[in-house]
Amino acid sequence: MRILRRVILFLPFYMIITASKDNHTEINIKYKMNPSIKTEEVTYHSGDKICKGFVAYDENIKGKRPVVIIVHEWWGLNDYARSRARKIAALGYFAFVADLFGNGQIAKNPDEARAFTKPYYTHPENALQPMEDAMKKAAEFHQADISETCAMGYCFGGFIVVNAAKEGAPLKGVVSFHGRLVGVGFQKNLLQAKILICQGGDDEYAPLADQLAFKKSMDSIGADYIFISYPGAKHAYTNPESTELGRKFNMPMAYNAAADSASWKDMQSFFLTQFK
Repeated sequence: MRILRRVILFLPFYMIITASKDNHTEINIKYKMNPSIKTEEVTYHSGDKICKGFVAYDENIKGKRPVVIIVHEWWGLNDYARSRARKIAALGYFAFVADLFGNGQIAKNPDEARAFTKPYYTHPENALQPMEDAMKKAAEFHQADISETCAMGYCFGGFIVVNAAKEGAPLKGVVSFHGRLVGVGFQKNLLQAKILICQGGDDEYAPLADQLAFKKSMDSIGADYIFISYPGAKHAYTNPESTELGRKFNMPMAYNAAADSASWKDMQSFFLTQFK
């Protein structure tokens, strides 16, 4: 286990590329030379929901590439989630944004968001099926190497990907950005994924007690995880719209460009170690 307070120096992006597997190196270099990001809406089923996911990949890349499942914030699969998928595709991965609410529903305010997320926060074991269903749909694309899959999530989505991993989702790694740290307990015989937690240092939705309990639970089973705290960053620090949303709904959250950039680099480094 590693606990960091964002003082790591990262290599430039072109140097990071050279550290990856040969085929993945080729993918990223091709993107830089001749990018062509294709996106599309996809419909799939998850439980009793008809879901509307979002896919992004570089259509100029030939052959399969690693998959990154993305889970949205508690607002739903909106333009912010789509923008992150495009950025993931720009790294040479196959990005699939899962729709956890069904029918592409978007919360207009915190009350609606609480209603959409309550079934998961109340029963965190419900995180597994949507992850498996999203992976099943992603596997239908010939560009996706589903045997090489990681997941990432923001806020509510971070809670989902971590809890899906706890429940045994077949993932190589998961990344949580400003996600809540509660949910089902860790079981060594179920956890397959390595975990990266990218937490705002001033996130009121992840209090110190929750952080300590999370780390204690992980340590108790000898789990492989990294916990990074970004000093001064509040909840939802990766979303440029969070400052205005915080003012509008009187919520303690704000965009932090430095933490957003740093956590994205940390995620890239983490994925390179998982997809080797």
